[in-house]
Amino acid sequence: MTLREFLTPGSAFDRTLQQLKELLFTHGAILNTTMSDHIFCVAPMMDWTDRHDRVFLRQFSRRAFLYTEMVTSAALKYGDAQYLLQYDPAEHPVALQLGGSDPAELAEAAQLGREAGFDEINLNVGCPSDRVQSGAFGACLMAEPDLVAKCIASMMRVVDCPITVKSRIGIDERDSRDELLRFVETIANVGCEMFIIHARKAILQGLSPKENREIPPLHYDRVFAVKESYPELEIIINGGIVSLRQAQELLQQIDGVMLGREAYQNPYLLHQVDSLLYGEASTTKSRQEYLLDYVPYIEAQLAKGTPLKHMSRHLLGLFKGQPGGKQFRRHLSENGHKPNAGLNVIMDALSFVS
Repeated sequence: MTLREFLTPGSAFDRTLQQLKELLFTHGAILNTTMSDHIFCVAPMMDWTDRHDRVFLRQFSRRAFLYTEMVTSAALKYGDAQYLLQYDPAEHPVALQLGGSDPAELAEAAQLGREAGFDEINLNVGCPSDRVQSGAFGACLMAEPDLVAKCIASMMRVVDCPITVKSRIGIDERDSRDELLRFVETIANVGCEMFIIHARKAILQGLSPKENREIPPLHYDRVFAVKESYPELEIIINGGIVSLRQAQELLQQIDGVMLGREAYQNPYLLHQVDSLLYGEASTTKSRQEYLLDYVPYIEAQLAKGTPLKHMSRHLLGLFKGQPGGKQFRRHLSENGHKPNAGLNVIMDALSFVS
């Protein structure tokens, strides 16, 4: 029996594994097929998941895998790479997401990212914005799987960390199950072992990036089909996930989940990630305590001259749905951006919910 047959869905091994996963699921823990660090990931989001936000999110989960905003390979080659690759050691495990389509340029960018200490390099093959398309990368690359494979192979030759791909299930009318499987197989053939798949297709003309996150329907079954067809690959699902209960259900059929907007707009959701999804001890820390744990970082950044608004804007959803939460958010929104705003703005906002 080949390894592929051994791992095929429906095999004796697969049935035993599913039974074990279901048993652990009922006790609040998830066994991942590969025991991956990617059981729970926070999506790369432009203008949202900057280095200050990633340090804040790390307060809630030791295990969640974090991703940077997309950085283009051209920006690293021709711009201030040292500034663009700044991050705090507390962020680990953290991946650098790159945008680009030139294999040699991406290899240089990947090397810079690895030298900076990132744990993974991820290639964006899912962003549908006009600006990204004009640079011939992002979601439009799904039409060119051979080029994507060349890019991945080029990066893999120069770094010793995982090189991964984040894509959609397809683009425009090229969103069939078979085309998605061919795309994945082409790239897997050069050694890529992990794919993060947003379970919507991208419509390249006529929809904004925001509309592309909402209007194309979700097709989780397409992502499941990739895992079923290539059980040896690590498949992470993204799109429309709004709760850890939903994440647990998806993890019955997939290796990992990636949350985007919900993780950013309701960061307290992450405080149960380590216990529910990784089987670690639960915590009773309050929202206020998590914020106070972030205060030393805010103080250190303020001492370096970083404006308060760069940190305070990431706190707006912390008390979502809680008494005083609207007043907390309003106070930060109205005062955090002011010149010379200091830690007192945070503490005054906290008084509304204490």
